[in-house]
Amino acid sequence: MNDNKNMLLAIVLSALVLIGWSLLSDKFFPTAAPQTQQVENGKVKPVPQPQAAPAADAPRANRKVEVVLGETPRVRIDTPSLKGSINLKGARIDDLVLVEQRETIAKDSPPVRLLSPAGTPLANFAQFGWTGQGVAVPDANSVWTASAPVLAPGKPVTLSWINPTGQRFEQIVSVDDDFLFTVKQRVVNEGSGAVALRTYGLVSRAAKSHDPSTWTNHVGPISYLGGKADYDVDWDTLDENKAGVTRDSKGGWLGFTDKYWLTALAPADNASIEASLRKSASGAYQADYAGAPFTVAPGQAVSAETRLFAGAKEKQALDRYEDAGITKLSKSIDWGWFEWFMRPIFGLLQWLFHATGNFGVAIICLTFIVRLLMFPIADKQFRSMAGMRKVQPKMKALQERYKDDKPRLQQEMLKLYQEEKINPAAGCLPILLQIPVFYALYKVLMVSVEMRHQPFVLWIKDLSAPDPLTPVNLFGLLDFTPPGFLAIGVLPILLGITMWIQFKLNPQQMDPVQQQVFGLMPWILMFVMAPFAAGLQLYWVVSNLLTIAQQWWLYKRYDLHLSDTHPVKT
Repeated sequence: MNDNKNMLLAIVLSALVLIGWSLLSDKFFPTAAPQTQQVENGKVKPVPQPQAAPAADAPRANRKVEVVLGETPRVRIDTPSLKGSINLKGARIDDLVLVEQRETIAKDSPPVRLLSPAGTPLANFAQFGWTGQGVAVPDANSVWTASAPVLAPGKPVTLSWINPTGQRFEQIVSVDDDFLFTVKQRVVNEGSGAVALRTYGLVSRAAKSHDPSTWTNHVGPISYLGGKADYDVDWDTLDENKAGVTRDSKGGWLGFTDKYWLTALAPADNASIEASLRKSASGAYQADYAGAPFTVAPGQAVSAETRLFAGAKEKQALDRYEDAGITKLSKSIDWGWFEWFMRPIFGLLQWLFHATGNFGVAIICLTFIVRLLMFPIADKQFRSMAGMRKVQPKMKALQERYKDDKPRLQQEMLKLYQEEKINPAAGCLPILLQIPVFYALYKVLMVSVEMRHQPFVLWIKDLSAPDPLTPVNLFGLLDFTPPGFLAIGVLPILLGITMWIQFKLNPQQMDPVQQQVFGLMPWILMFVMAPFAAGLQLYWVVSNLLTIAQQWWLYKRYDLHLSDTHPVKT
């Protein structure tokens, strides 16, 4: 009885777990270290404090992206992973699509658009610049001059703008093969006096993500500042707090994350920054940082460097950028509490995928590995079951003797278990040990872009989406889409059936009420699991099939019969 109580508890717990170059000019205008003070007539004068990063304009318009892109001069972006352009008006990276990612699994589906220019419904862009006092700095309306028409890996582009007093502002933009832009902001002072400036970078986003933020997966504003990842600040936080959230940090990164995509700013060299997540007066959400104030003396140049990650949260790429100096960028994936366990599961699943070429096959292989590791525990479980069979007469005698004294009955049965060296909870242990694996796989399927749109076989074209084939509409023959609670696919049905068989092979409850609960549990879980990813359903079905096969084999090994698992009637 305790065995199946613990099993029910394990199942409920399982359900609850589910419920971020210009060498020539350097020669003629040597780069000076940023100054925090200036000297005049032998006396130290404090540097004026330019304002922090400005809010980007984000007009609420509803024009097509193609129309807006044709209105301004642009530098084309062409890499193996990204296509798009830089807007020379404002020097904004505001046009970016992910070449290898599609909106849907349809063959004619367009690539995922990550960044869009201001003036479009889903405006989302990055901008870099300077603020200063008593000096003209470029703004959103400034038109920059580009050194080349195309930005590509190994082919950086220099954007230049000169103000009336002789200060030349440059942005040397480079990009790699994946998703990382490096922007070197450089000021060359060809004027007659020193200027006080401050660099900034910002990411502006006009609308919230279409992906929901849940307790298992954070979507929205995200940062790693002051040595800590922050998943607590969300869209509602910025809606309710007009002042936003500001933090000082040495290095780190901040930006916005979707379920699979990330746009984040990461100042280089662990520079001291003032970072902010807020909602601007225009209604756009904004992540920005401001560097430390500095002065540029006449004939000198000062530069600062920032990285912009704009792309898919592929773990291999994130880890590589961490090695290159962006601290804990892989924290942009919300691994959750079991990160220490999920990363190895993800790594094993990735290795199996590369070995087999199919993520569904990789999940099946993972299931076999888990069951193999659990086999010694299952063997112990069935040894305990064999011992339970031997003491059935003694248990019946105790039930007859203490049928009117339940507390005494429990005490005597516990004493009997101790004398016979039987552990009635042994059957629960394999399920409990599988909960972390099950949860880890659930998280991998939910947050891993590597699993997105991965096919298995036949009708399962996307393991990260629910099973699309359901008998409710005669497997698609009827032209209607059933509501979510009725859209029970083939895999959830198989899950219910295999779990029902598995329960039938387990010792039945002596309590009729508990028998009814266990009789309904497989079909309840069939409905519960229907909306979840097909990959997760596949894992559970295969695990159930292996458990059933293992049970039959162990029944024979320990000379047990199904009739031996029936309860003793009182």
